[in-house]
Amino acid sequence: MGAVSSCCGPRRKNSYEPLLLENEREAVADLLQYLENRSTTNFFSGSPLAALTTLSFSDNVDLQRSAALAFAEITEKEVREVGRDTLDPVLYLLTSHDHEVQRAASAALGNLAVNAENKLLIVSLGGLEPLIRQMLSSNVEVQCNAVGCITNLATHDENKTQIAKSGALIPLTRLAKSKDMRVQRNATGALLNMTHSDENRQQLVSAGAIPVLVSLLNSPDTDVQYYCTTALSNIAVDGTNRKRLATSEPKLVQSLVQLMDSQSLKVQCQAALALRNLASDEKYQLEIVKFDGLKPLLRLLHSTYLPLILSAAACVRNVSIHPANESPIIDSGFLQPLIELLSFDENEEVQCHAISTLRNLAASSERNKGAIVEAGAVERIKELVLTVPLAVQSEMTACVAVLALSDDLKPQLLEMGICEVLIPLTNSSSVEVQGNSAAALGNLSSKAAEDYAPFNAVWNKPDGGLHAYLVRFLSSADITFQHIAVWTIVQLLEAEDDQLTNNIRSSPILMSSIRQLAASPPPSRGGRNEISQGSDEDYEDDGLDGEGEGEIATLARRILDLTEDGDNSRDTNQGSHFSNTTNQHQSRDDGNVGSLGSEHAALRASVHRALSGGH
Repeated sequence: MGAVSSCCGPRRKNSYEPLLLENEREAVADLLQYLENRSTTNFFSGSPLAALTTLSFSDNVDLQRSAALAFAEITEKEVREVGRDTLDPVLYLLTSHDHEVQRAASAALGNLAVNAENKLLIVSLGGLEPLIRQMLSSNVEVQCNAVGCITNLATHDENKTQIAKSGALIPLTRLAKSKDMRVQRNATGALLNMTHSDENRQQLVSAGAIPVLVSLLNSPDTDVQYYCTTALSNIAVDGTNRKRLATSEPKLVQSLVQLMDSQSLKVQCQAALALRNLASDEKYQLEIVKFDGLKPLLRLLHSTYLPLILSAAACVRNVSIHPANESPIIDSGFLQPLIELLSFDENEEVQCHAISTLRNLAASSERNKGAIVEAGAVERIKELVLTVPLAVQSEMTACVAVLALSDDLKPQLLEMGICEVLIPLTNSSSVEVQGNSAAALGNLSSKAAEDYAPFNAVWNKPDGGLHAYLVRFLSSADITFQHIAVWTIVQLLEAEDDQLTNNIRSSPILMSSIRQLAASPPPSRGGRNEISQGSDEDYEDDGLDGEGEGEIATLARRILDLTEDGDNSRDTNQGSHFSNTTNQHQSRDDGNVGSLGSEHAALRASVHRALSGGH
């Protein structure tokens, strides 16, 4: 957070008691001389510090006031790392019962707490206890500076736990409701600084901070709005806190939606990020749409300010996870800006959010898949996919795999030449990109069209073509890749295209691999490996290698039937797709694909997400 509000008033003339100790009289004279030459004087060591220390530890309250005000003025102009010899007199002044001394000393300590090393030393020397006492003061000026100092101390990670355990959170929460805007601003800033770790967030929640932060979203002060919005965004990272917010704060989403129209860009940005975190849960995904959150999110996507674009794109991505939100998002006009953001090479994260949203929007509806293709998404993907970063490639190929589930769209996708970019990506350095690209090709191969000419056109090119990809996957050490390859070949053969069948049959290396896989003994137990025609099963993998190998062998024998024995009988349900029916509507990011063998879990998770019609 930014600089804290200081509540240190102007220095006043002191009327000293007539009798001063000799060392005090000398210290006053020295200090006056040093202040006359303050631009060349180092007050943090030597005689100047000695003079300030003498006055600080005096029993004369006027001398203490002079010392405290001098420390406040000096530290306002210069902050440096200091030692205990500087902090001890300032901390002693904090224990004074005089409000003016307290106010100036806490202002000085807050200034010194801008330095990282000073933050740690202040806490280690016991600075929190007197600051907490001052937060409980009846004097608003004292409260203001004490809270400001705590705010600065709380920016250091090593101090946060100490502050939470010190008992400071309850008075901070109370002062966040202060009628004085300076106190309120400092207190909410301190609460924000305490939301960066799970432990501290839970302690804040226990201290009653949530209803206070939510109520202050409607503050007229932009800084308070920003601190509270950001604090709630951090609190909403935790699932348990989101559940608490869902039951106790029914107007939270409405307030955040309104703040996306704030005059402050940083408030708009944090409001969208808070909604993004809340939208990890289904209830909030629906509420954001219900309370008209799509309109401001669409406006933010059109912004020229990167943080706004990024926060809005991240929020829409999470909102799009819920199937009921797919059509409202499309109907609100998001497709074109999302497609435009695919070219946003200034920021890879924006590109990932945009393409993941498009994939989510395509998940449940043929109408939506068609709208996405009609809007130009596939042409843009084809144009960009070979040059974008790997993470974006993975998301783009996963999106194509979902679109390729649509029987109506397959001829159109093939005509666009999408295979020309998918085939090179099956040899990507990323196993996720390889698997997603192969999944898309597999889905395209199933019941693709009457005309399989697009597959023949890419049999040997580019990059060795469909042939080289199938050979590579058949010989892969991973049975998931083997499975995709044999399944795809069965689809191509069952199309009964003479040229395709001849291409497959006339490849010695391809047929040799098929024979090897067909010779694998089936697993001893029964189950899903009993697939006489293989192709009419959805692609699922329970993470059981024996069963997976049995399915591969069954599919390989089916290929031999279709190529060597001339058995071209076709299943009435021929042409199903690679999909994972147990994983419908899950977030693209959670990677939760059921029980997977540890050796290939990450790869299978990626492939299943690409093959799935779910989110």
